[in-house]
Amino acid sequence: MIRNPNIPEIVRAVASDGTQLRYALMELSTQYKDAIQLGRGDPDLATPAHIIAAAEDAVRSGKTGLTPIAGLPELREALAHKFQRENGLSVETDNIIVTTGGQEAMYLVMQTLLDPGDEVLVPDPRYTSYDEAIESAGGSIVILPTDHDDAYNLRPEVVEAAITPKTKALLIVTPSNPTGGIVTEERLRAIAEIAIKHNLIVISDEIYEKFVYDSWQHFSIGSLLGMEEHTITLNGFSKTYAMTGFRAGFVAAPKDFIRAMAKVKAVTTGPAAAVSQWAGLAALNGPAEPLREFQRIYAERRQVMMDGLRELGLDFSEPRGAFFLWTNTSSTGIHATELSYLLLKEGRVLIFPGTSFGENWGGFLRISILQSTDLLKEALQRMRPIIERYRSES
Repeated sequence: MIRNPNIPEIVRAVASDGTQLRYALMELSTQYKDAIQLGRGDPDLATPAHIIAAAEDAVRSGKTGLTPIAGLPELREALAHKFQRENGLSVETDNIIVTTGGQEAMYLVMQTLLDPGDEVLVPDPRYTSYDEAIESAGGSIVILPTDHDDAYNLRPEVVEAAITPKTKALLIVTPSNPTGGIVTEERLRAIAEIAIKHNLIVISDEIYEKFVYDSWQHFSIGSLLGMEEHTITLNGFSKTYAMTGFRAGFVAAPKDFIRAMAKVKAVTTGPAAAVSQWAGLAALNGPAEPLREFQRIYAERRQVMMDGLRELGLDFSEPRGAFFLWTNTSSTGIHATELSYLLLKEGRVLIFPGTSFGENWGGFLRISILQSTDLLKEALQRMRPIIERYRSES
Protein backbone atom coordinates (compact mmCIF):
# COMPACT_ATOMS: atom_id res chain seq x y z
CA MET A 1 0.00 0.00 0.00
CA ILE A 2 1.04 3.65 -0.42
CA ARG A 3 2.24 4.93 2.92
CA ASN A 4 3.82 8.31 2.17
CA PRO A 5 1.45 11.08 3.32
CA ASN A 6 3.40 13.62 1.27
CA ILE A 7 2.41 12.19 -2.09
CA PRO A 8 0.38 14.99 -3.69
CA GLU A 9 -3.35 14.60 -4.13
CA ILE A 10 -3.02 14.75 -7.92
CA VAL A 11 -1.30 11.34 -7.71
CA ARG A 12 -3.04 9.85 -4.69
CA ALA A 13 -6.53 10.47 -6.09
CA VAL A 14 -5.91 8.36 -9.19
CA ALA A 15 -3.49 5.79 -7.79
CA SER A 16 -5.85 2.92 -8.64
CA ASP A 17 -6.47 4.05 -12.24
CA GLY A 18 -3.51 3.11 -14.40
CA THR A 19 -4.13 5.51 -17.28
CA GLN A 20 -5.01 8.48 -15.09
CA LEU A 21 -2.02 7.77 -12.85
CA ARG A 22 0.33 8.08 -15.82
CA TYR A 23 -1.22 11.41 -16.82
CA ALA A 24 -1.11 12.69 -13.24
CA LEU A 25 2.62 11.94 -12.97
CA MET A 26 3.26 13.62 -16.32
CA GLU A 27 1.38 16.69 -15.12
CA LEU A 28 3.37 16.71 -11.89
CA SER A 29 6.64 16.44 -13.80
CA THR A 30 6.00 19.81 -15.46
CA GLN A 31 6.84 21.41 -12.10
CA TYR A 32 10.43 20.20 -12.49
CA LYS A 33 11.97 21.89 -15.51
CA ASP A 34 15.06 19.68 -15.53
CA ALA A 35 13.15 16.41 -15.16
CA ILE A 36 14.40 13.57 -17.36
CA GLN A 37 11.37 11.99 -19.01
CA LEU A 38 11.53 8.20 -18.88
CA GLY A 39 7.77 7.79 -18.67
CA ARG A 40 5.78 8.04 -21.89
CA GLY A 41 6.43 5.84 -24.87
CA ASP A 42 6.74 8.70 -27.38
CA PRO A 43 9.89 8.44 -29.51
CA ASP A 44 12.22 11.40 -28.98
CA LEU A 45 13.96 11.01 -32.34
CA ALA A 46 13.17 13.35 -35.22
CA THR A 47 10.63 12.28 -37.83
CA PRO A 48 12.63 11.35 -40.97
CA ALA A 49 13.09 14.21 -43.42
CA HIS A 50 11.33 12.53 -46.35
CA ILE A 51 8.17 12.15 -44.25
CA ILE A 52 8.23 15.80 -43.22
CA ALA A 53 8.75 16.77 -46.86
CA ALA A 54 5.72 14.73 -47.91
CA ALA A 55 3.56 16.45 -45.28
CA GLU A 56 4.77 19.87 -46.43
CA ASP A 57 4.08 18.98 -50.05
CA ALA A 58 0.55 17.85 -49.14
CA VAL A 59 -0.14 21.21 -47.52
CA ARG A 60 1.37 23.27 -50.33
CA SER A 61 -0.35 21.30 -53.10
CA GLY A 62 -3.76 21.42 -51.47
CA LYS A 63 -4.02 17.74 -50.52
CA THR A 64 -5.84 18.73 -47.35
CA GLY A 65 -9.45 17.81 -48.02
CA LEU A 66 -11.43 14.96 -46.54
CA THR A 67 -10.47 11.48 -47.66
CA PRO A 68 -12.72 8.42 -47.71
CA ILE A 69 -13.62 7.32 -44.18
CA ALA A 70 -11.43 4.23 -44.44
CA GLY A 71 -8.47 6.26 -45.68
CA LEU A 72 -6.66 7.23 -48.86
CA PRO A 73 -6.89 4.42 -51.44
CA GLU A 74 -3.17 4.85 -52.18
CA LEU A 75 -2.27 4.46 -48.51
CA ARG A 76 -4.56 1.48 -47.96
CA GLU A 77 -3.08 -0.23 -51.01
CA ALA A 78 0.44 0.37 -49.71
CA LEU A 79 -0.57 -0.94 -46.29
CA ALA A 80 -2.05 -4.07 -47.85
CA HIS A 81 1.27 -4.69 -49.62
CA LYS A 82 3.13 -4.06 -46.35
CA PHE A 83 1.00 -6.63 -44.50
CA GLN A 84 1.42 -9.15 -47.32
CA ARG A 85 5.16 -8.64 -47.66
CA GLU A 86 6.24 -8.20 -44.04
CA ASN A 87 3.61 -10.02 -42.00
CA GLY A 88 2.35 -12.74 -44.31
CA LEU A 89 -1.28 -11.58 -44.07
CA SER A 90 -3.68 -12.35 -46.90
CA VAL A 91 -5.25 -8.90 -47.12
CA GLU A 92 -6.42 -6.48 -49.80
CA THR A 93 -7.22 -2.78 -49.74
CA ASP A 94 -10.74 -3.42 -48.43
CA ASN A 95 -9.26 -5.19 -45.41
CA ILE A 96 -7.63 -1.94 -44.22
CA ILE A 97 -8.85 1.13 -42.35
CA VAL A 98 -6.69 4.14 -41.42
CA THR A 99 -7.37 5.57 -37.97
CA THR A 100 -6.52 8.69 -36.04
CA GLY A 101 -3.68 7.00 -34.18
CA GLY A 102 -3.49 3.68 -32.41
CA GLN A 103 -5.68 4.91 -29.56
CA GLU A 104 -8.62 5.42 -31.90
CA ALA A 105 -7.94 2.08 -33.55
CA MET A 106 -8.22 0.42 -30.16
CA TYR A 107 -11.46 2.26 -29.35
CA LEU A 108 -13.09 1.59 -32.73
CA VAL A 109 -12.22 -2.10 -32.60
CA MET A 110 -13.87 -2.52 -29.21
CA GLN A 111 -16.94 -0.47 -30.13
CA THR A 112 -17.41 -2.53 -33.28
CA LEU A 113 -16.60 -5.95 -31.84
CA LEU A 114 -18.10 -6.09 -28.37
CA ASP A 115 -21.62 -6.42 -27.05
CA PRO A 116 -22.45 -5.71 -23.40
CA GLY A 117 -21.29 -8.59 -21.23
CA ASP A 118 -18.65 -9.89 -23.65
CA GLU A 119 -15.36 -10.88 -22.07
CA VAL A 120 -11.92 -10.04 -23.46
CA LEU A 121 -8.87 -11.98 -22.29
CA VAL A 122 -6.05 -9.52 -21.55
CA PRO A 123 -2.45 -10.34 -20.54
CA ASP A 124 -1.23 -8.76 -17.30
CA PRO A 125 0.64 -6.44 -16.94
CA ARG A 126 -0.95 -4.44 -19.74
CA TYR A 127 -1.44 -1.06 -21.35
CA THR A 128 -4.47 -0.01 -19.33
CA SER A 129 -6.00 2.15 -22.05
CA TYR A 130 -7.30 -1.17 -23.32
CA ASP A 131 -9.23 -1.56 -20.07
CA GLU A 132 -11.08 1.67 -20.76
CA ALA A 133 -11.73 0.86 -24.42
CA ILE A 134 -13.19 -2.52 -23.49
CA GLU A 135 -15.30 -1.15 -20.66
CA SER A 136 -16.59 1.73 -22.79
CA ALA A 137 -18.11 -0.86 -25.13
CA GLY A 138 -19.76 -2.71 -22.26
CA GLY A 139 -17.21 -5.51 -22.20
CA SER A 140 -15.32 -6.89 -19.25
CA ILE A 141 -11.67 -7.81 -18.80
CA VAL A 142 -10.40 -11.23 -17.80
CA ILE A 143 -6.78 -11.05 -16.71
CA LEU A 144 -4.23 -13.58 -18.01
CA PRO A 145 -1.19 -13.76 -15.72
CA THR A 146 2.32 -13.64 -17.16
CA ASP A 147 5.56 -13.72 -15.21
CA HIS A 148 9.23 -12.84 -15.14
CA ASP A 149 10.49 -16.43 -15.25
CA ASP A 150 8.80 -16.89 -18.62
CA ALA A 151 9.89 -13.46 -19.95
CA TYR A 152 6.22 -12.40 -19.86
CA ASN A 153 5.43 -14.70 -22.76
CA LEU A 154 1.78 -15.73 -22.98
CA ARG A 155 1.04 -19.36 -22.09
CA PRO A 156 -1.54 -21.12 -24.30
CA GLU A 157 -2.81 -23.23 -21.39
CA VAL A 158 -3.51 -20.04 -19.40
CA VAL A 159 -5.51 -18.68 -22.33
CA GLU A 160 -7.62 -21.81 -22.71
CA ALA A 161 -8.29 -22.12 -18.98
CA ALA A 162 -9.72 -18.58 -18.90
CA ILE A 163 -12.29 -19.10 -21.69
CA THR A 164 -15.94 -19.01 -20.69
CA PRO A 165 -19.17 -18.90 -22.72
CA LYS A 166 -18.92 -15.10 -22.55
CA THR A 167 -15.41 -14.89 -24.02
CA LYS A 168 -15.43 -12.95 -27.29
CA ALA A 169 -11.81 -12.04 -27.88
CA LEU A 170 -8.19 -12.37 -26.82
CA LEU A 171 -5.85 -9.37 -26.79
CA ILE A 172 -2.20 -9.93 -27.69
CA VAL A 173 0.33 -7.09 -27.61
CA THR A 174 3.67 -8.22 -29.02
CA PRO A 175 6.20 -6.80 -28.45
CA SER A 176 4.65 -5.80 -25.15
CA ASN A 177 4.03 -2.49 -23.52
CA PRO A 178 5.02 -2.46 -20.64
CA THR A 179 7.27 -5.54 -20.31
CA GLY A 180 9.17 -5.55 -23.60
CA GLY A 181 8.35 -9.25 -23.85
CA ILE A 182 7.19 -10.99 -27.01
CA VAL A 183 4.79 -13.83 -27.67
CA THR A 184 6.91 -16.37 -29.51
CA GLU A 185 5.89 -18.06 -32.75
CA GLU A 186 5.54 -21.44 -31.05
CA ARG A 187 3.11 -20.02 -28.49
CA LEU A 188 1.19 -18.08 -31.14
CA ARG A 189 0.67 -21.22 -33.18
CA ALA A 190 -0.79 -22.98 -30.16
CA ILE A 191 -2.95 -19.96 -29.29
CA ALA A 192 -4.24 -19.83 -32.87
CA GLU A 193 -5.47 -23.42 -32.55
CA ILE A 194 -7.29 -22.44 -29.34
CA ALA A 195 -8.84 -19.39 -31.01
CA ILE A 196 -10.16 -21.45 -33.90
CA LYS A 197 -11.40 -24.20 -31.59
CA HIS A 198 -13.36 -21.75 -29.41
CA ASN A 199 -14.30 -19.31 -32.21
CA LEU A 200 -12.43 -16.40 -30.60
CA ILE A 201 -11.27 -13.17 -32.22
CA VAL A 202 -7.61 -12.36 -31.63
CA ILE A 203 -6.83 -8.64 -31.42
CA SER A 204 -3.13 -8.47 -32.25
CA ASP A 205 -1.48 -5.13 -31.41
CA GLU A 206 1.82 -5.08 -33.29
CA ILE A 207 2.75 -1.42 -33.05
CA TYR A 208 6.27 -2.20 -31.76
CA GLU A 209 6.96 -4.87 -34.40
CA LYS A 210 10.02 -3.10 -35.85
CA PHE A 211 11.88 -2.99 -32.55
CA VAL A 212 12.88 -6.55 -31.65
CA TYR A 213 16.35 -7.24 -30.25
CA ASP A 214 19.09 -9.84 -30.38
CA SER A 215 17.98 -13.04 -32.12
CA TRP A 216 14.27 -12.63 -31.36
CA GLN A 217 11.76 -12.35 -34.20
CA HIS A 218 8.34 -10.77 -34.55
CA PHE A 219 5.59 -13.06 -35.79
CA SER A 220 2.03 -12.14 -36.83
CA ILE A 221 -0.64 -14.58 -35.68
CA GLY A 222 -2.91 -13.45 -38.52
CA SER A 223 -0.57 -15.13 -41.02
CA LEU A 224 -1.48 -18.61 -39.79
CA LEU A 225 -3.82 -20.85 -41.74
CA GLY A 226 -7.39 -20.39 -40.59
CA MET A 227 -6.71 -17.14 -38.72
CA GLU A 228 -7.72 -14.74 -41.50
CA GLU A 229 -11.29 -14.52 -40.17
CA HIS A 230 -10.21 -14.66 -36.53
CA THR A 231 -7.64 -11.85 -36.39
CA ILE A 232 -7.79 -8.07 -36.11
CA THR A 233 -4.30 -6.58 -36.45
CA LEU A 234 -3.55 -3.10 -35.06
CA ASN A 235 -0.51 -1.06 -35.98
CA GLY A 236 0.54 2.52 -36.67
CA PHE A 237 3.22 4.91 -37.82
CA SER A 238 3.91 6.57 -34.48
CA LYS A 239 6.53 4.25 -32.98
CA THR A 240 8.18 2.98 -36.14
CA TYR A 241 8.73 6.38 -37.77
CA ALA A 242 8.66 8.74 -34.75
CA MET A 243 5.32 10.16 -35.93
CA THR A 244 3.30 10.28 -32.70
CA GLY A 245 1.96 13.77 -33.38
CA PHE A 246 0.72 12.82 -36.84
CA ARG A 247 -1.92 10.55 -35.27
CA ALA A 248 -1.99 7.88 -37.97
CA GLY A 249 -2.77 4.26 -37.16
CA PHE A 250 -4.24 1.41 -39.16
CA VAL A 251 -6.12 -1.85 -38.76
CA ALA A 252 -6.28 -4.99 -40.89
CA ALA A 253 -9.31 -7.23 -40.43
CA PRO A 254 -12.01 -9.12 -42.39
CA LYS A 255 -13.76 -6.86 -44.88
CA ASP A 256 -17.15 -6.90 -43.16
CA PHE A 257 -15.53 -5.88 -39.89
CA ILE A 258 -13.68 -3.00 -41.61
CA ARG A 259 -16.98 -1.79 -43.09
CA ALA A 260 -18.56 -1.90 -39.63
CA MET A 261 -15.61 0.02 -38.16
CA ALA A 262 -15.96 2.65 -40.86
CA LYS A 263 -19.60 3.23 -39.88
CA VAL A 264 -18.55 3.92 -36.28
CA LYS A 265 -15.68 6.13 -37.42
CA ALA A 266 -17.98 8.12 -39.68
CA VAL A 267 -20.06 9.30 -36.72
CA THR A 268 -17.12 9.95 -34.38
CA THR A 269 -13.96 11.48 -35.82
CA GLY A 270 -14.45 10.99 -39.55
CA PRO A 271 -11.40 10.21 -41.69
CA ALA A 272 -7.87 10.62 -40.41
CA ALA A 273 -6.15 13.90 -41.33
CA ALA A 274 -5.21 13.92 -45.01
CA VAL A 275 -1.78 15.42 -44.38
CA SER A 276 -0.95 12.63 -41.93
CA GLN A 277 -2.06 10.01 -44.43
CA TRP A 278 0.18 11.40 -47.17
CA ALA A 279 3.03 11.43 -44.64
CA GLY A 280 2.27 7.80 -43.81
CA LEU A 281 2.41 6.86 -47.48
CA ALA A 282 5.84 8.47 -47.72
CA ALA A 283 6.95 6.54 -44.65
CA LEU A 284 5.98 3.23 -46.27
CA ASN A 285 7.49 4.04 -49.65
CA GLY A 286 10.57 5.91 -48.45
CA PRO A 287 14.15 4.80 -47.73
CA ALA A 288 14.82 2.17 -45.08
CA GLU A 289 17.94 3.84 -43.68
CA PRO A 290 16.15 6.05 -41.08
CA LEU A 291 14.40 3.04 -39.58
CA ARG A 292 17.63 1.07 -39.43
CA GLU A 293 19.25 3.99 -37.63
CA PHE A 294 16.36 4.13 -35.15
CA GLN A 295 16.83 0.41 -34.49
CA ARG A 296 20.54 0.89 -33.89
CA ILE A 297 19.98 3.79 -31.50
CA TYR A 298 17.34 2.00 -29.45
CA ALA A 299 19.48 -1.13 -29.18
CA GLU A 300 22.36 1.00 -27.86
CA ARG A 301 20.12 2.76 -25.35
CA ARG A 302 18.65 -0.55 -24.22
CA GLN A 303 22.13 -1.81 -23.43
CA VAL A 304 23.03 1.36 -21.51
CA MET A 305 19.93 1.06 -19.36
CA MET A 306 20.39 -2.66 -18.73
CA ASP A 307 24.00 -2.09 -17.67
CA GLY A 308 22.97 0.79 -15.41
CA LEU A 309 20.16 -1.12 -13.71
CA ARG A 310 22.50 -4.03 -13.03
CA GLU A 311 24.92 -1.62 -11.37
CA LEU A 312 22.05 -0.39 -9.19
CA GLY A 313 21.33 -3.96 -8.18
CA LEU A 314 17.86 -3.96 -9.72
CA ASP A 315 16.40 -7.01 -11.39
CA PHE A 316 14.53 -6.66 -14.66
CA SER A 317 13.14 -8.69 -17.49
CA GLU A 318 15.58 -8.32 -20.38
CA PRO A 319 13.44 -6.68 -23.08
CA ARG A 320 13.08 -8.65 -26.28
CA GLY A 321 11.31 -5.75 -28.00
CA ALA A 322 9.77 -2.28 -27.67
CA PHE A 323 11.23 0.66 -25.69
CA PHE A 324 10.86 -0.37 -22.05
CA LEU A 325 12.53 -2.15 -19.16
CA TRP A 326 10.13 -3.74 -16.69
CA THR A 327 12.10 -3.39 -13.49
CA ASN A 328 11.60 -5.12 -10.14
CA THR A 329 12.04 -2.58 -7.33
CA SER A 330 10.63 -4.65 -4.46
CA SER A 331 14.09 -4.64 -2.82
CA THR A 332 13.52 -0.98 -1.89
CA GLY A 333 10.64 -2.01 0.35
CA ILE A 334 8.33 0.76 -0.85
CA HIS A 335 5.35 0.84 -3.18
CA ALA A 336 6.08 1.62 -6.83
CA THR A 337 3.83 4.69 -6.85
CA GLU A 338 5.67 6.12 -3.87
CA LEU A 339 9.03 5.30 -5.43
CA SER A 340 8.00 6.98 -8.70
CA TYR A 341 7.04 10.10 -6.78
CA LEU A 342 10.36 10.14 -4.89
CA LEU A 343 12.37 9.61 -8.05
CA LEU A 344 10.59 12.59 -9.57
CA LYS A 345 10.66 14.88 -6.54
CA GLU A 346 14.18 14.11 -5.35
CA GLY A 347 15.88 12.80 -8.48
CA ARG A 348 14.04 14.75 -11.20
CA VAL A 349 13.41 11.53 -13.15
CA LEU A 350 9.91 10.65 -14.36
CA ILE A 351 9.29 6.90 -14.41
CA PHE A 352 5.89 5.21 -14.33
CA PRO A 353 5.06 2.78 -11.52
CA GLY A 354 4.04 -0.77 -12.36
CA THR A 355 0.59 -0.09 -10.93
CA SER A 356 -0.13 2.16 -13.89
CA PHE A 357 -0.14 -1.07 -15.93
CA GLY A 358 -2.19 -3.22 -13.58
CA GLU A 359 -3.03 -3.30 -9.91
CA ASN A 360 -0.81 -6.33 -9.21
CA TRP A 361 2.48 -4.59 -9.93
CA GLY A 362 3.31 -2.46 -6.90
CA GLY A 363 6.90 -3.69 -6.88
CA PHE A 364 7.78 -2.70 -10.45
CA LEU A 365 8.66 0.33 -12.56
CA ARG A 366 8.40 0.71 -16.33
CA ILE A 367 11.45 2.62 -17.54
CA SER A 368 11.52 3.89 -21.11
CA ILE A 369 14.70 4.41 -23.16
CA LEU A 370 13.41 7.35 -25.18
CA GLN A 371 16.17 9.78 -24.27
CA SER A 372 19.78 10.15 -25.40
CA THR A 373 22.40 7.84 -23.90
CA ASP A 374 23.84 10.80 -21.98
CA LEU A 375 20.47 11.55 -20.39
CA LEU A 376 19.91 7.86 -19.62
CA LYS A 377 23.25 7.78 -17.79
CA GLU A 378 22.37 10.98 -15.95
CA ALA A 379 19.00 9.53 -14.95
CA LEU A 380 20.69 6.44 -13.55
CA GLN A 381 23.03 8.61 -11.48
CA ARG A 382 20.10 10.59 -10.12
CA MET A 383 18.28 7.39 -9.24
CA ARG A 384 21.21 5.82 -7.39
CA PRO A 385 21.07 7.62 -4.01
CA ILE A 386 17.31 7.15 -3.75
CA ILE A 387 17.40 3.44 -4.59
CA GLU A 388 20.33 2.82 -2.27
CA ARG A 389 18.80 4.77 0.62
CA TYR A 390 15.52 2.91 0.55
CA ARG A 391 17.13 -0.46 -0.04
CA SER A 392 19.28 0.05 3.06
CA GLU A 393 16.20 1.02 5.10
CA SER A 394 14.04 -1.90 3.98
